[in-house]
Amino acid sequence: MKPPTVPATGAAVPLLDLSAQYAPIRDEILAAITRVCDSQRFILGPEVDAMESEFASLLGVADAVTVSSGTDALLAVLMALGIGPGDEVITPTFSFFATAGCVSRVGATPVFVDIDPVTFNADPAAIARAVTPRTKAILPVHLYGLCADMDAILAIAARAGVPVIEDAAQAIGARIGDRQAGSLGVAGCFSFFPSKNLGAFGDAGLVTTNDPGLAQELRLVRNHGAEPKYYHSRIGGNFRLDALQAAVLRVKAPHLSGWTASRRTNAERYRALFRDANLESVVELPIEPPGYTHIYNQFVIRVSQRDALRDHLTRHRIGTEIYYPVPFHRQECFAGVVKPDDHFPVADRVAASCLALPIYGELTAPQQQQVVSGIAAFYGTTP
Repeated sequence: MKPPTVPATGAAVPLLDLSAQYAPIRDEILAAITRVCDSQRFILGPEVDAMESEFASLLGVADAVTVSSGTDALLAVLMALGIGPGDEVITPTFSFFATAGCVSRVGATPVFVDIDPVTFNADPAAIARAVTPRTKAILPVHLYGLCADMDAILAIAARAGVPVIEDAAQAIGARIGDRQAGSLGVAGCFSFFPSKNLGAFGDAGLVTTNDPGLAQELRLVRNHGAEPKYYHSRIGGNFRLDALQAAVLRVKAPHLSGWTASRRTNAERYRALFRDANLESVVELPIEPPGYTHIYNQFVIRVSQRDALRDHLTRHRIGTEIYYPVPFHRQECFAGVVKPDDHFPVADRVAASCLALPIYGELTAPQQQQVVSGIAAFYGTTP
């Protein structure tokens, strides 16, 4: 490969610029925070009740139960379903750590499956092969903002007689047809970590469900299993949501559809820019299958020489991230879970070649051009 032509450095292009999102709604946010401070009601209470009602409507489900983080959403569902020692939960080997970590935390065994090479979501055929009499749940991930193949996964789960728990931490607003992420399985688990498409001002999470019994159990689990106060019918945890976070999210939620539309516009602009730069043969772009709505929590490309490219972009002040460099089957803490004959070649290849580019809604066309020009310079392509 010939040495790249180094582009002009230009202004920095951050991976994410939360201040650009905050500035237009600053007064609304501060007013909401002041409202909570004036009320002096900081844990659960009317602010959280209102958020749960509004988010159930937003996500098209019967119940929405707030919790303290996306991790705690997963943990609370597993606890509420009674999953524990001796049980197996099937989940992809390629995701954020909480997906598998929560399974282990309740004493169950995560059973890893490989991913689809195009969508990066769990391969339904691999899930079907992994079902055993000990399987108690299937936990697919809607990775990067694209729903997993839920029709196939739900069919497998129905045959096995087990629930499907959706890890929708990165997928608020993602759809298959007119069905939203979080409304398809027995429960959907959302994260409002600040970097998400809809982010709080700290940790926050949500569980969605159409099962009233499960919703009641989740409300017990998130509050030490206490109902009424100081009377414990079961052991739960402290997964309660701060009212301040609920107030912030209530302000931000009405803007979500517009922010999502901007991310989708930016994704299409990237496709045009990569095509115009003759990069389609060296850069594998994310896809959106027919009938699916991708919300681009991340815009993840696959490339050769990934680490060298990332170093090159960093030198030119272009932010990137690797989601995720080490699949679960290669994590030290799961060494006892992986069998000697387990192989996950697709996840290994994706982990070695994936790179997330800036995609936030306020990203400008010139900034996107700077990103693509930097990549073109590295690979020596010309329009």
